[in-house]
Amino acid sequence: MAHAERFVEVPGGRLWTVVDGPDDRPDAPPLTLIHSAVVDLRSWDAMTPLLAAAGYRVLRYDVRGYGRSTTDDVEFSNRDDLRAVLDALGIARTAVVGNSRGAMIALDTILETPGRFVAYGWVGGGIGGFEGGEPTPEELALYEEADAAESRGDADALADIDRRAWLDGIGQPPTRVPAAIRDAMLAMDRPLVAPGRVFGKPRPLAPPANERLAQLAIPTLVVIGELDASGTRAAAARLASGAPRARLVSWPDVAHLVGMEQPERLASEIVDFLGPLPRWR
Repeated sequence: MAHAERFVEVPGGRLWTVVDGPDDRPDAPPLTLIHSAVVDLRSWDAMTPLLAAAGYRVLRYDVRGYGRSTTDDVEFSNRDDLRAVLDALGIARTAVVGNSRGAMIALDTILETPGRFVAYGWVGGGIGGFEGGEPTPEELALYEEADAAESRGDADALADIDRRAWLDGIGQPPTRVPAAIRDAMLAMDRPLVAPGRVFGKPRPLAPPANERLAQLAIPTLVVIGELDASGTRAAAARLASGAPRARLVSWPDVAHLVGMEQPERLASEIVDFLGPLPRWR
C-alpha cells in the first residue's frame, strides 16, 4: 500500500494529512475521511486499509486543533481548510465521508462548493442550524455531569464522559465495546479536553445547511446507530428526508463512533455505496 504524510499550511495553522492507496493505482479515485470532535484521524485507522484495498486513494486529515494539526486563536473556515487540503494534494473531486462534526464540515463544504464532491457519507453526524430531538432524562443527566466537570477543569472526567456518551452509548455498559477501542478513543480525546487547548474560531456557513438540504444533489449515504444520542438520530431522519438522493441505513447495535466500533461493516457499506458511481479523479 502506498502511504504518504505531510503538513498542509493554511492561514494561521497547519493541517496534518495522511494518504493511503493501492501501490499500482496512482489514479485511484480519492475518498476523504473527516473525523469526529472527540477523536482525530486515527479513528479511521481500522477502516483505511479496507477502503484502500477496495481501490480508493484514502485521504485523512486532522482538523484544526486536533491530533497533530495546530492553529492560532484566529477566525477561519473549515470549508477553506478542507479545500486547501484537496488543493495541496492535487485532488479536483472527491467522495467524502464524515463522522459527527466531520459530517457537518463535509456537508457545509459540499453546499458551498458542490463541484468538488461526487458522493457524501454522513455517519452519526449533525446538520448546521438543525436543533431536533428532545434529550432523554439520561442524556440530560450526562450532559449536566459534563458541564460540572468542565466548570471545575476536570479533563479526566470530561474524557470519560465523552467515552461513555459517544463510544459506549448513553446508558450502555462499558463492556459493550472492546477495551482496546475504548482505550484508543480515550487517548485521542484526553488531549482535546485539556484546559487551554486552542481550536481557533470557525466561521459558520450562512445560511446554515438545514435551510439548504434540497441543494444536496450528490448521492448521499446516511448511517446512524440506534444507540446514538437522540439529537443525532433526529438529524439522520432530517437529512434522509431533506436531501434528494439520500439513503438511510440504521444499525440497532451501534453508537456514535461507527467507524471505530464496526470498521469492517462501515467500510463495506461505503464500498457498496460508491461502487456503482462513475470513477472520478
